[in-house]
Amino acid sequence: MTMFGYNVHGFGALVLPVGQSAYTSANTYTWTAPIGVFSVCVVCVGGGGGGIWYNNSNSTFTYAMSGGGGGGLSYLNDITVTPGSDYTVIVGAGGAHGVYGDAGDIGGTSSFINVSTCSATGGTAGWYNTSSSGGGGQTSASYGSRATNYGGGNTKTASFGWGPAGGGGAAGYSGSGGLGRDDAAASGNDGGGGGGAGGGASNNATYVDHISGGGGGVGILGEGASGTGNADGSAGGGSGGADSAIPTNVDGTQVGGAYGGGGGGKSSSYWGSHAGDGGVGAVRIIWGANRAFPSTNTGDL
Repeated sequence: MTMFGYNVHGFGALVLPVGQSAYTSANTYTWTAPIGVFSVCVVCVGGGGGGIWYNNSNSTFTYAMSGGGGGGLSYLNDITVTPGSDYTVIVGAGGAHGVYGDAGDIGGTSSFINVSTCSATGGTAGWYNTSSSGGGGQTSASYGSRATNYGGGNTKTASFGWGPAGGGGAAGYSGSGGLGRDDAAASGNDGGGGGGAGGGASNNATYVDHISGGGGGVGILGEGASGTGNADGSAGGGSGGADSAIPTNVDGTQVGGAYGGGGGGKSSSYWGSHAGDGGVGAVRIIWGANRAFPSTNTGDL
């Protein structure tokens, strides 16, 4: 039977509700605490930054156009809520790719209640011959265990002969996302602590030193294996997050993986008038006894 919103068994024993809500499209939402729920745990992932390309059509250009940084990840446990009350959830968008001279977009910030309670910032946008920075975030010290980790930026491309850099991997639960890489057949760095790997330079003979892949995303079901960088320029997602695609001159193949992977860079519009957009961010809320991030009963129960 139920009484006042609780399940009651035997001699009045209470079974507290168990559940979760996931928000994976960029927008602002209202989450209402269910009856019987007084505490929740939350993970936030910021959007990946957008990569950049050079708007001049020349097949020989190998300009060092960077990918975007990976989104940060923050989690916070034992956040006090009031049953029936409304709370704000914001999911940050992935940053759009940009053109040299007019930078792409920084990834959006994802948050629960407000940025000071639990939030994860997006990765910075790519730029010429410059490292991008992975997103970070913040969590309140007023509640339970917490952590904030940084997404991967990009290795600085020291010479235009090395070509564009890949996007940074999204941050993990206990470590940073992998760095994106440049130069022919250079794999992106592996992620750490369940984070996504960085994107690398294409090893396709046609695209060498011209196209690099997006960074891997991070999953929101709790910490799992870290993503690995691949010699074909793609990047593995961490903790069940989405892998990025093998980069080609087809629009969309340089996009960062969900959630929070940075978009890859491209040397010249000869190879397509686009670089990679960043992967969208995410927020997930869980509740119930003996559940906590990074990995205590964090799956869909």
